[in-house]
Amino acid sequence: MDIRHLPARVVARVSELYTRIRRVERREAVAFGRWIENTNNLLHLTVLLVIPLLIAGVTFVSNAVTTLSFLLFPPLASGSYTLFSDPEGQYASPVKFILALTAGALCGLVAYGFSTWVYGPTGTTIVHPSSAALAIFLAGAATWALDIEAPSAFSTALLTLVTGDVNPEEYVASIFFASVVIAVVFTVWREEFYERRAEYLYGTVSGDDHVLVPMRGETANRTAFFAAKLAAAHEAGKVVLLDVLSPDQTTETAEPPASDERADSEDVVVSSVDESDSAVVESKSAGDSTGDPAADAAVERLESCAHDIRTRLGVPVEVVVARGDPLAATVEAAANTNSDLVVTPYEEDRGLLSDYVRGLFGGEYDTVAFRSVSESYRWRRILVLVARPGDAAHGMIDFATRLAGKTGSVSVTTCIGAEVERRPAETKLANLVETAEGNIETRVARTEVTKFIDSNAGAYDLVVLGSSGERSAASRFIAPPTFERIREIDCDVAVFDRGN
Repeated sequence: MDIRHLPARVVARVSELYTRIRRVERREAVAFGRWIENTNNLLHLTVLLVIPLLIAGVTFVSNAVTTLSFLLFPPLASGSYTLFSDPEGQYASPVKFILALTAGALCGLVAYGFSTWVYGPTGTTIVHPSSAALAIFLAGAATWALDIEAPSAFSTALLTLVTGDVNPEEYVASIFFASVVIAVVFTVWREEFYERRAEYLYGTVSGDDHVLVPMRGETANRTAFFAAKLAAAHEAGKVVLLDVLSPDQTTETAEPPASDERADSEDVVVSSVDESDSAVVESKSAGDSTGDPAADAAVERLESCAHDIRTRLGVPVEVVVARGDPLAATVEAAANTNSDLVVTPYEEDRGLLSDYVRGLFGGEYDTVAFRSVSESYRWRRILVLVARPGDAAHGMIDFATRLAGKTGSVSVTTCIGAEVERRPAETKLANLVETAEGNIETRVARTEVTKFIDSNAGAYDLVVLGSSGERSAASRFIAPPTFERIREIDCDVAVFDRGN
């Protein structure tokens, strides 16, 4: 071995190892981000991390203040779990949390005073049955009358009877102040993070500003308007219209469009994709001929659509013409134009999804395959079908609210097979839609999903559903995705696939 080459080889190996570690870190970070978009996962993680910290803080104070009893912690822990595990639930009121714990402790204090008056002073570990019964009765009556019923109130009522070396009055005061601390932390967490979690966690809600539209097939123009409506909802929204020419395509008779016809255009980008899928991009100013008759003809077609989009929606539009393999050119164009969403016309090949759309599904970019059956350019009544919570569900709901706007309506629906599934399904939908804005309703239908679509699609302008990309190949073979099983419905369909 040549000693002189050893340092270089070591450096190369270390660099390669570092690159692999960074790649794994990025992949795991993305996977964790999508995992935590599920509200149930977020709440479980919060309970796992926040409540131990809160109890540790109370324990630290308890150790510093001898008048605080360790019996303070059980009701605080159970009450904190009730708050953080269901922030929008029946018991998720900071005021009721404080009142319930304090009222229960006061009821226990009354029962303790009654026991002392009737039986005289007793040992610290002896509780008369009548005192326990009276404490629970008073706690039930007080919380019922004040409409602050909470399980933790009954625990404080009993624990006040066995406070050990701490006076019951001091225990009641400790319960009040400790519950105030917990309630303040919960209020800040809920207002500043939980209710705004879409801003911090949901990638599809904060992204998808730049939309790439491959102009393929007869419905390309309507697909472009559909994409422009999505982009128009964000201030930084932009549409990129892409036409991919075959390497040997020429148009000898085509004439370059007049310069005044493209005077209001942005830059025209002409690119080519070679066999290695690398693209060479060349920018041309609006109105300049590319020197390629086929490319000039394609630009003219794209600019006609771009002009309509700018006029009707006011969305910036960029035009890109590429040569080469359609799928490779699309991915390269998305990278070069900084696009984060691809909206393509829906395509089938002999009854199955075309290789082009299938290649985009499962790729690195979020993709929507839009199947148009009407002539309307407005989507006011939108049905969103969700099977499970997660980033794809949030993305579909976000897209639907963008399209519906302030005057439209969105129906977020899930289908169940048995009545026992209804309550969990309602909770799942509530968690999904509570961060979205607009006129949104939730529906739980006890029927098979394709039957539901067939029966209800006529009442909507658009059906939005997922690509089932998270399912295994075996699962998709046994039960094909829903979008492949609905073919003759009288409304537009948008199939969303979350990019990798």
